[in-house]
Amino acid sequence: MCVSRFRSLLWIAVLSAIVLTAAAPGLRAQQSGTAPSPAATAPTAPEPAQPAQWQQVYMKDYANSRPSFPRIWKPYESLEVPEPNLVNTGRIDSLMHDGKIYLSIGNAVALTLENNLDLYIARYNLNIADTDYLRAKSGANILGVNAGVVQNTPGGGVGGLGGTVGSGTGGTTVAPSGVATGTNGLVTSTLGIGSTINSFDPVFTSTLQVDKNNTISTSPFSAPPIVAQNTYTTDFAYTQGFHWGSALTVGFNNTHATTNSLTNLLTPQLSSNFQVRYTQNLLQGLGFNANTRFILIAKNNREITDVAFRLQVITTVDQIEDMYWDLVYAYENVRVQQESLTYAQKALEDAKRQAQVGTVPPIQVVSAQSTVSTDQQNLILAQNNLQLEQLLMKNAISRSIEDPVLAEADVIPTSTMRLPQQEPVIPIQDMIDDALRHRAELVESRIDLNSRQLSAKAVRNALLPTLQAFAYYGGSGVGGDINPSCAFSGVACKNIGTVPPAFLGGKTAVSYGGTLNQLVNSTASDKGVGLTLNVPLRNREAQADQVRAELELRQAEVRLHQLENQVRVEVRNAQFDVKQNRAAVEAAQSAVDLARQTFDADQQKLKVGLTTSTVILQDAATLTTAESNLVSAKAGYEKSRVELERATGLLLEDNGINIDDATRAQVTHLPSVPYVTPRVDVQPDQQPPSRQPGTNSPQGGQL
Repeated sequence: MCVSRFRSLLWIAVLSAIVLTAAAPGLRAQQSGTAPSPAATAPTAPEPAQPAQWQQVYMKDYANSRPSFPRIWKPYESLEVPEPNLVNTGRIDSLMHDGKIYLSIGNAVALTLENNLDLYIARYNLNIADTDYLRAKSGANILGVNAGVVQNTPGGGVGGLGGTVGSGTGGTTVAPSGVATGTNGLVTSTLGIGSTINSFDPVFTSTLQVDKNNTISTSPFSAPPIVAQNTYTTDFAYTQGFHWGSALTVGFNNTHATTNSLTNLLTPQLSSNFQVRYTQNLLQGLGFNANTRFILIAKNNREITDVAFRLQVITTVDQIEDMYWDLVYAYENVRVQQESLTYAQKALEDAKRQAQVGTVPPIQVVSAQSTVSTDQQNLILAQNNLQLEQLLMKNAISRSIEDPVLAEADVIPTSTMRLPQQEPVIPIQDMIDDALRHRAELVESRIDLNSRQLSAKAVRNALLPTLQAFAYYGGSGVGGDINPSCAFSGVACKNIGTVPPAFLGGKTAVSYGGTLNQLVNSTASDKGVGLTLNVPLRNREAQADQVRAELELRQAEVRLHQLENQVRVEVRNAQFDVKQNRAAVEAAQSAVDLARQTFDADQQKLKVGLTTSTVILQDAATLTTAESNLVSAKAGYEKSRVELERATGLLLEDNGINIDDATRAQVTHLPSVPYVTPRVDVQPDQQPPSRQPGTNSPQGGQL
């Protein structure tokens, strides 16, 4: 009996290995979406080791499952996601000199692409969308992704319309994309609903059971008072769904039972059966669109996430350039206020000397002192504003400002605006066409509209009744040893047609191999075909879902048209602002020229006694105000140019920004902002050796 049980278990183990081997190609094909190839089974070479500071979470590919062969345990291991790397890149060190950061606008943009935490947060959405796509390939519903724009970096708003300096902090725009959600503020409650989808990942189930059952006998035909039965069960099943709306189920069951009952013919008794069942949807759930809708929507969401990250880069670059011109304004304003205070202090000293000799009345000393106090207050305000702008800039271009050297360093802007001699003449319709092609918001809406159309088709399919065709084939077999204690063995064996005559005489006639042979030799076959029909009467739920899906689709079409109209208005408004701010710069420049000439003329009059020092102080105050207005007007002009580039969707192209650099957080090509020139009065005497981003040693030339 022990030998027979061992032989039975050995057969079961061999057959299990055959089932797993047969399932492997289908499993790999479902994971890749294509037929398995020899190259797909080859182990991949290990990736080359990367420096620790560049092993970012967004560099990994989460859209494909880990290969399960030959290491079959890999799909069941958890994958550790690296902790956020909050170390600043080495570019900041390369710009540090004598405790100051000499920052050009190009380097400000580059540091933002590498370090800004808004971008860091947005990068995770790329991988989250990958996991959604991987989930959809298994046949499961998607969880949705966030396609919003993160604006948690304080210090500058997006746009800069009107030339406002220091437009305040940003916020977070949540624009999820997935099941029950949509882009641009529209909710799609019907996105993804439809017929039930079978799992595309093959599922292998097995039951191994040992049962020892002792029963008190109450039958007059049972000699043992306690009937003992030991049952060993080994069941296997394999199920898998397919993209065209079908499902395959394979079941294989085995039982090995021994008993001391006198009424059982066989002990041990071997029982085996199997069935292969194939089911195909014929109405609801038929076709690729109905069964792969989550995969298609997840692909679209992945594209939306890419576009949303591009929009995030545009928004963040827009913000950092606005902040840079705020910093330039603050830096220039300190210089203007310092010059005004210096002259006021000189005028006060002159008034004191003249009052001592009696050439001016004492009231002029009091007036000069009041001017000095006012200019001191203005200088303190300007210095505080500069310190705030420097702090905001350091926070925007770094991942962490905990470094005491960075925290105490002054940020010196080394770029200034270069007003073009003449504004480029571009037809407004050409700019609008560029915006309609390149604006990320419109691209998102078009992709989202495609997802809604796919979903609407699936919802229409769900209106149909459920009709399934199925076919199955199976067989069963019985084997074992004749029970020598069976009181009816002789008569029974002669009358059992399914048991071969070799059972006679107490001989073991059917082994486990013979039992398995009965499964396929039609000894006891089980086969058939059929149809299953399920008709929901009135079908009100499906009707409501279908109409709602169509309404939400039409709503999204109108929203897209509305966005296109909004883009047209934004482009025209941005062009108007550029013209207005250029006129403001020219007017402010004229005011400075007039104030300076008036100041110089009154100084000549003062030398010959034709005016008073009070008038000179008033002229100086007027000149200071004009110079401060000029600096503000220039900052407003630059902001309006940035806004025009954003409105046309060409901000990245016009500034030479590589989106791949932004994705990797490693800038290899320094951005080039147009209409900007280096400042010659704030360059350090000696540039420090440049360093490659992410390293701590000088390498090569500065980007």
